[in-house]
Amino acid sequence: MRTTVRLDESLLRAAKAEAARSGRSLTRVIEDALRDALRRRPKKSARAPVRLTTVGGQGLCPGVDLDDSAALLDLMDRRDAPP
Repeated sequence: MRTTVRLDESLLRAAKAEAARSGRSLTRVIEDALRDALRRRPKKSARAPVRLTTVGGQGLCPGVDLDDSAALLDLMDRRDAPP
């Protein structure tokens, strides 16, 4: 597949030098480096779901959505918000 990639000039010079030194094409050097970088990425581990416990009261206030952090922060900043 053919694509265009913009690289920092010094990085491109280093990649070309590596290609010449190792007898590989520039494409092969870039492919190998990308494969190595992707292989080294940490794998996500499966985590148990988080269970939120409420203490006292009757749970969440009406209209509170724990998945909407911006709205939750707005609610907490309000002076008339329930305690």
